[in-house]
Amino acid sequence: MSGVTVGIDLGTTYSLAATLVGGEPQVIANSLGEVLTPSAVSIDERGEILVGAAARARAATHPERTALAFKRDMGTDRVVRLGDRQLRPEELSALVLKQVKADAEATLGEGIAEAVVTVPAYFGDAARRATRDACELAGLHVERIINEPTAAALAYGLHQQHREMRAVVLDLGGGTFDVTVLEILEGVIEIQSSAGDARVGGEDFVDLLADHLQRELRERLGVDLDGDERGRARLREATELCKRRLTAEDQARLVLPGLGRERRDVELTVTLAEAEALWRPLLERLRGPIRRALGDASLAAADVDAVLLVGGATRMPCVVQLAATTFGQLPLRDLPPDEAVAHGAAIQAGLKRGDAAVADLVVTDVAPFTLGIAAAEKVGSHEVTGIFAPVLERGTVLPASRSRTFSTMGNGQTRILLEIFQGEHSLCRDNQKLGELTVRNLPPRPAGEESVDVRFTYDMNGILEVDATVLSTKKSENLTIERGAGRLSDAQRKEIRKRLATLKFHPREALPNVTALARADALFVELTGVERELLGSAIGALRAVLETQDAGRIEQARKELLGLLEDFRRG
Repeated sequence: MSGVTVGIDLGTTYSLAATLVGGEPQVIANSLGEVLTPSAVSIDERGEILVGAAARARAATHPERTALAFKRDMGTDRVVRLGDRQLRPEELSALVLKQVKADAEATLGEGIAEAVVTVPAYFGDAARRATRDACELAGLHVERIINEPTAAALAYGLHQQHREMRAVVLDLGGGTFDVTVLEILEGVIEIQSSAGDARVGGEDFVDLLADHLQRELRERLGVDLDGDERGRARLREATELCKRRLTAEDQARLVLPGLGRERRDVELTVTLAEAEALWRPLLERLRGPIRRALGDASLAAADVDAVLLVGGATRMPCVVQLAATTFGQLPLRDLPPDEAVAHGAAIQAGLKRGDAAVADLVVTDVAPFTLGIAAAEKVGSHEVTGIFAPVLERGTVLPASRSRTFSTMGNGQTRILLEIFQGEHSLCRDNQKLGELTVRNLPPRPAGEESVDVRFTYDMNGILEVDATVLSTKKSENLTIERGAGRLSDAQRKEIRKRLATLKFHPREALPNVTALARADALFVELTGVERELLGSAIGALRAVLETQDAGRIEQARKELLGLLEDFRRG
């Protein structure tokens, strides 16, 4: 297979690709010359698709036509409506992956033969399969899916492979939080445990602060944004910028002219102390996975030699402080937090293709969840159902295959329904159901005298296969879990491919101009007075020269507009 092999970090907020150059991972720039591509999709008024920075900029001005943070819904049946189209999370992710692939191929000057794609360690089976579907829909050949903190560990381990140490990776991205405990010994990176929360990330910190500010606007200033989708989108965008400023400053100012139905000019100041007080419940949620990961690895916080922060949200001072107080040491930032996972994916890609520069590295991984089935027990004359019976425990080194034997409950029983779950609770109702399958044609025997051996095989991609063997007949069936919630059928995949093929995209060469205008339009809404007039003139100038198709004049107008945007953001 000709072409390069790359690593892709498909993130909640940003996505990026990287490859090995001279034995070192290097992030690949996109069509705008930027390394981070926003995981955003928008449909403009002409029905054309925008992906990346241009789409992200439209979130404040056209929220009803823009999708963000859809990675959190991978593996579910949720549908996002953009204009007159309805798109599943897999489709939206496929559009982002397709853009990252096209940009990487244009920058590298050759096609991508294969990719290693990352997912949160705490992504379940359905979300992992949905990620694989998205890769397929994007035209990417992906044989290996790797956990994000494992990828970060690889990136870190490349430079630390001659040390002997225990480390913890805290990976707080836009939508998920993962904790991984690992040991590095002579180039072998052994993942000892993983834990996390698939529903907490940097986006939640923004949402919590935005909700607080919305209440403040209503109660103190009489500006009601309920039902005002565009007004809420503007507030959230301003809150996102506020959160970023608070990583380096003690307070941040929000200025929102003409907000709400009342068209009020709003100015608010948020202090770091005020924000961190609001975020305290989210910070407490981060402590649980840290304790669980350390417990599974049989370690105390004092046993850890280094703490590595990964993910853009770890820039927040409160997260740094949490790491420092928990482990009694300052966390490391040897790698760019936004790029570390992509670096590791590139290293895994290099390992896969046999790159000599990383040949001495070896990495193992573990199952982040316990996997099992629903079982029943007889207690006296009562039958208790819905008990979670583990088959493959969390922390098991992958790839792994584990089996457990189950017996019939009723006389003459000829079938057994196997309901597959993942989770850590004793009752199935508190865990996540992955699917179900039925073992049929059991010989009719008295209760308890017929048994089925249930085997779980869990591969390095975190994909589960289930086999069942009827012990009395020695007949073994290779059974596949039936389509669960969020799982695409073959017919759906075919239909989505057909639908994606009909979508109209902005020409690649036009994206810098489209992105500049989208960013300018979003900022124009927020400005007043002379600054607004200056920006409006620059927007008009670029729109005018676009009609001339004069490349030199277009580039000059775009540079002038981008220069204004940069000046106003600094101000």
